Amino acid sequence: MAMNSFRRDFITKPIFSWARGVLPSMSATEREALEAGDVWWDAELFTGNPDWTKLLAVPPAILTEEERAFLDGEVDELCRMLDDWKINWEWRDLPREVWDFVKRKKFFGMIIPKEFGGLGFSPYAHSEVVRKLSSRSIAAAVTVMVPNSLGPGELLMRFGTREQQERWLPRLADGRDIPCFGLTSPEAGSDAAAMVDSGVMCKGEFEGREVIGLRLNWHKRYITLGPVATLLGLAFKAYDPDHLVGHQDELGITVALIPTHLPGVRIGRRHLPSMQVFQNGPNWGEDVFIPLDYIIGGKARLGQGWQMLMTALAAGRGISLPSLSAAGAAFAARATGAYARIREQFNIPIGKFEGIEEPLARIAATAYLLDAARRLTCAALNAGHHPAVISGIMKLHATERMRIAIDDAMDIHGGKAVIDGPQNYLGSIYRAVPVGITVEGANILTRNLIVFGQGAIRAHPYLLQEMNALADSDRKTGLDAFDTAFWKHVGHSITTLFRAWGRSWTFGIFAPAPEAGSATGHYRRLSRYAAAFALCADVALLTLGGALKRKEMLSARFGDILSELYLLSAALKRWQDEGRQAEDLPLLEWCMASGCRTIENRFAEIIANLPNRFVAGLLKFAVQPFGSRVLGPSDRIVHQCAQILLAPSAARDRLTPDLAAVDDDGPVARLEKALRLVVAAEGIVKQLRAARLRDPAEAVKKGVITQSDADRLIAAHEAAAKVIEVDDFAAEALSPIAGKPADVHQFFQQLGEQRAAS
Repeated sequence: MAMNSFRRDFITKPIFSWARGVLPSMSATEREALEAGDVWWDAELFTGNPDWTKLLAVPPAILTEEERAFLDGEVDELCRMLDDWKINWEWRDLPREVWDFVKRKKFFGMIIPKEFGGLGFSPYAHSEVVRKLSSRSIAAAVTVMVPNSLGPGELLMRFGTREQQERWLPRLADGRDIPCFGLTSPEAGSDAAAMVDSGVMCKGEFEGREVIGLRLNWHKRYITLGPVATLLGLAFKAYDPDHLVGHQDELGITVALIPTHLPGVRIGRRHLPSMQVFQNGPNWGEDVFIPLDYIIGGKARLGQGWQMLMTALAAGRGISLPSLSAAGAAFAARATGAYARIREQFNIPIGKFEGIEEPLARIAATAYLLDAARRLTCAALNAGHHPAVISGIMKLHATERMRIAIDDAMDIHGGKAVIDGPQNYLGSIYRAVPVGITVEGANILTRNLIVFGQGAIRAHPYLLQEMNALADSDRKTGLDAFDTAFWKHVGHSITTLFRAWGRSWTFGIFAPAPEAGSATGHYRRLSRYAAAFALCADVALLTLGGALKRKEMLSARFGDILSELYLLSAALKRWQDEGRQAEDLPLLEWCMASGCRTIENRFAEIIANLPNRFVAGLLKFAVQPFGSRVLGPSDRIVHQCAQILLAPSAARDRLTPDLAAVDDDGPVARLEKALRLVVAAEGIVKQLRAARLRDPAEAVKKGVITQSDADRLIAAHEAAAKVIEVDDFAAEALSPIAGKPADVHQFFQQLGEQRAAS
């Protein structure tokens, strides 16, 4: 005890005083964002010594019988009702029968408990529904996912009073009310503190009686479902200048429910986000009066809006956009592989060219990785976790990697994907990519400030304890708490130093790993990188302190490493959960090689850019003595991954399960049919080539093939030709000012005569 007192008073106290002086100030919104949600596997990675048995013990996310029936029944039925070309280019909206169907079948109430009339589905079921719909129609998927994500429903379930829940949740569940949520305004996007939308406490008349309430004025934009919403969730700053409810003038960000029929509410105008026609638009409120009981959670929740939003977002960001992105990558993999097998150049399927194999493999492995991470995140959500940092990782990397997969798919399809029309199955999702990247916070902000900035504080074993101790208004209590946390941190750092040094110099050969067959070495490699990450993070925090907050490029690189560690953990977990399928091993190998290359490159970049060059040299000696050595996937792995997509197989089906049904005569159904026919006729094609013949009829006459073979070959050729077709339109169908060809010719003739005369 005496030794501890001596340490605290003569060693810790000066450090405590110094740290209090350099600790950067933290705004209320920053603190509330940090306190939102919880930590999970990200905290295990931050220890530098992850316990892989904990990860492998996580039950895989699965559907209940009821959820599976809904996915195979109502969701498939809805998919068959969707004509994406007409939705986007003719109707500019979902047809009325689709709106009626999603309301009647409670698509808007998937997350609402059954006691309030909802479906009571798990986060994984919610994700699966969004994923399947996204592979059919982005407009339909967004329309369904928004009411089940951040919005009135989730906020009411988490923070609403019982009376509010009983009043509003049944109406949201059965579609009597269509919800939206207004957060972003012209003045405030990522910086919520800049919000100027206001609610002033006052007395007013509501439904024939005088009550204390709020008079609201706002302008919001980018609000999905806003133009058709009947119930608007609104974020604003509350003020009480007359002290009707307390002694403060400024109460802080608050969220309330606004029925859109109230006087002063203006909705209906629409945005057109990248030619995506889901309902999205601005709304305004001018002197709109609401009673206090329209505040979500009632009077007791005044000023708690930002914390409520961040807590809800911690879960929602891990479901909606990652599901849409995983669907996009899986759809790109399935469609692009089929097209690359069907489309020939120089009498060879283009998928056989090594130049095409490289992007094909990238698409396939990206689809594998994103769905692995989606499933693992849903498993955490199913278990009751609300991992804020992991949700940020998922939104950032799912949307960014969808962009890569879709760009690769567009490149391989070439003109087929560029020419729009009913036969183009990629154009809509290509245009949707920047929308997913932009919403719920720009990816640039998430990568540079949130993933590591929030993760370092929340997921680190001791940092948040130290920060809370330093911020304690009671100096003595703070010093005691800091002394305990700080010396634990020191011991942890010393252990991490030797762990990282030993694993780096031995290439992780002795790092802990579960017995996982062919994947065992990958666990060891990630154990090595986790130790190096923990050490580098501690060194950066020690040498830069609060300045690290402003070193956004360094923070982004740390965030990239943390993200890769999580995503690669998910890939390993998927391979284990699916029974270590040998056919899928190339996909895992591609993910590991690509991810480890990124990790090693980011370590090298961090070391090269740390301001303290002496410390940087020590770090290089400890964690990267031989430099960045991983080159990425080998040509052999690239070839094996590409082959998975080029023919029907169990591996291809595992990679792209539960996409929208293709039992109609649409372009995707024709693509799948053509793939089966072309692959089945491959042997016949080889017989003709060996005989140096091209005409099936001539080959039949010469006895090279049978008439049945010729019929199969012709059917394959016709199916392939149908797939390769692109759309064309009459000029007047595309332009209301288009003239007849004769008129156009006459116009240019007259123009030429005028120029000659002048």
